[in-house]
Amino acid sequence: MTPAGRISAAIEVLADIAGRKRPASEALKDWGLGHRFAGSSDRAAIGNLVFDCLRKRSSAAAAMGDDTPRALALRTLLTDWDMSPEEVAVLCDGGRFAPEPLSASEQAGLARVVPADEPAHIRGNYPAWLGDTFAAIFGEYAVQEGVALSARAPVDLRVNTLKADRDKVLKALARFEAAPTPYAPTGIRIAPRSGQARSPHVEAEAGHGKGWFEVQDEGSQVASLLTGAGPRSQVIDLCAGAGGKTLALAGLMENTGQLYAYDSERFRLRPIFERLKRAGARNVQVLPAGEPEGLKPLNGKMDLVVIDAPCTGSGVWRRRPDAKWRVTPEMLETRLAEQRAVLDEGASLVKPGGRLAYITCSVLPQENTAQVASFLERHADFKIVPWRETWSEAISEAPPDSADASDETLLMTPRSHGTDGFFVAVLERSL
Repeated sequence: MTPAGRISAAIEVLADIAGRKRPASEALKDWGLGHRFAGSSDRAAIGNLVFDCLRKRSSAAAAMGDDTPRALALRTLLTDWDMSPEEVAVLCDGGRFAPEPLSASEQAGLARVVPADEPAHIRGNYPAWLGDTFAAIFGEYAVQEGVALSARAPVDLRVNTLKADRDKVLKALARFEAAPTPYAPTGIRIAPRSGQARSPHVEAEAGHGKGWFEVQDEGSQVASLLTGAGPRSQVIDLCAGAGGKTLALAGLMENTGQLYAYDSERFRLRPIFERLKRAGARNVQVLPAGEPEGLKPLNGKMDLVVIDAPCTGSGVWRRRPDAKWRVTPEMLETRLAEQRAVLDEGASLVKPGGRLAYITCSVLPQENTAQVASFLERHADFKIVPWRETWSEAISEAPPDSADASDETLLMTPRSHGTDGFFVAVLERSL
């Protein structure tokens, strides 16, 4: 496909997303199935442009004075694909498969700078209804945090210490300019590409097939480390999903003790079996999904309960930018109810002196600090373990400040830590 054809295709996909209110991944998949002539590089470029448009939808629409798919695509070519207005105009010549020529208002939009007095949610590219929330949690840095959440994310990997070490994996991935992550001792990072360039498909690498590494954001790796999981302990991953943190916990436990994996949804848990086999994780027992009765024998017996709770996913907007425009107050309330339920369920599994690690991939205080405070009101036999204590036990690097300045719980963000947005609270049950 020509560059102009790719732009037209991205506009078509964006229109499908807006018109049918569905995830970008589904719209891109359907477009690919309906246009089989498009090669992998074409699909990658189209996908990149679509996601880049969604990342900065608010500021692009403000500059163009228009929020149509075409307006978003034109502005994104300028701001994120390093094209000049003249280069954009050349591609939009109205030829076969090319977008129509630029109008006078579009040319003006491409020349416009978003004013500094625009509302923070527009400059930071997050939903307007979250404006007060971002201001409350981030203060004067609300816009910068939103901007960081709107950038492309790197490819982060966690070395599986059951089968490899970091030097071995770094050598295997040297051609991708892989480098160690700043905090996680077994983390590896491949910097994000720009424009049409696609990130490497690391899961196609031989090392992945051999179980040497898993794709996992450094924030998630740090969260796993802060749980304090270690050898010969009894641990349950209560919201195991596809098993990303389960695998990390198995490595920290050195394949000893007993690690239970459970999830309320069978569909989410299904991929864990293949991943456990590839990783060589032998201390994991997968409990039947969606059958809470199976948890009763574990009541009051767990050294550690890990809850990677269902949440709005506001911390991973870099990777799923379309999701931030689908988040609603109603969705937030649903997630808060789910979190309260799973926290109460997890509390009953913790033995006296044991710990519960509450984790979200959200930056919203309603799901984080407020949820922890509510839990402590309901469970007076639990107390917070300050996050720097668990950090010093698990990570040799000096601890950074929490993005919300808390000394009790840790909030990681792209702006402050270079990770996705992750929240971690460690709670200990009294003896």
